[in-house]
Amino acid sequence: MFQDTVKNFKINFNALNQMNTFSSGDVMTGNISFDLTKETKISSITMTLTGKANVRWSTGGGKKRRRRPYSAKLDFFDLKSVIVQQNSATGGAATFKAGTHVYPFTCQLPQGNFPSSFHGVYGHITYNLTVAVHRPWHMSKDFVTECNFVNRINTNQPELHAPLSGSNSMTMCCLWCTSGPIEMTASIEKKGFMPGETVKIICEFINGSSRTATPKVSLQQKQVFYTHNKNHRRMHVKKLSSAGQLVSERISDRRTVIELTIPSSASLTISNCSIIDVEYLIEVSFSVRGSPDLDVLFPIIMCDTPVDAHPPSYL
Repeated sequence: MFQDTVKNFKINFNALNQMNTFSSGDVMTGNISFDLTKETKISSITMTLTGKANVRWSTGGGKKRRRRPYSAKLDFFDLKSVIVQQNSATGGAATFKAGTHVYPFTCQLPQGNFPSSFHGVYGHITYNLTVAVHRPWHMSKDFVTECNFVNRINTNQPELHAPLSGSNSMTMCCLWCTSGPIEMTASIEKKGFMPGETVKIICEFINGSSRTATPKVSLQQKQVFYTHNKNHRRMHVKKLSSAGQLVSERISDRRTVIELTIPSSASLTISNCSIIDVEYLIEVSFSVRGSPDLDVLFPIIMCDTPVDAHPPSYL
């Protein structure tokens, strides 16, 4: 069998950057390498670079409800090229000797506003490089590797550098008694962050009640999947990280900083795909035992390059 003849097939990229990512317009270079255990006739070796998005989910099911599927698909590009072509004039095949074979390749990604790579619960955005080995009178043998594609967000937008702040308050009641006010003001230094970065959340609060309270922060990822024309959608919210601390009862005018680390594996924000959105929220909550939480939400943008903060004047 052919898989017993071809060993150690590898697709090797020349890295463009430390993260080994690719973006629109980049020239992708590298080589393929493989070992042949015996002489083999090969007519050509081709390369295909594709970018696509797929979503799929279903609803219903059970004894009385039929399961209804939903799906959508987008093709961004499909580029084909030849790495090795033997006897192109006659269409014949050449005999490759046993041993190691190495061939370079070059491919330029098209210009366009393509979304970043993403793998979600109900869909994914993938960029794959497929190398196919063609032999006479046989089906081609395909070797596939996924490329990490990044959509470069313009980090010069002023809104990504500006601080965000919000506040909330309430008064607790228990029968005929009314407690003191519970207030919270929260702020973050900017709107744009990178995976792996630590977010500093500044909390100022008043706990006028007789109960202990806990300021908590969490990073939430919201994945939204659509059919074409967005007639149907499916949403999945995932908590990526959280942190918090305990506050005693009847504490006023306290100020604290809570640090929240964004997982380095977090995907980038996606807003330029018609069937998949990926958004991020930092939720700051002041949790008082026996009462609803006070919440403040900050939408943030996950970028691939650093964003400097413009700190508020009171820091």
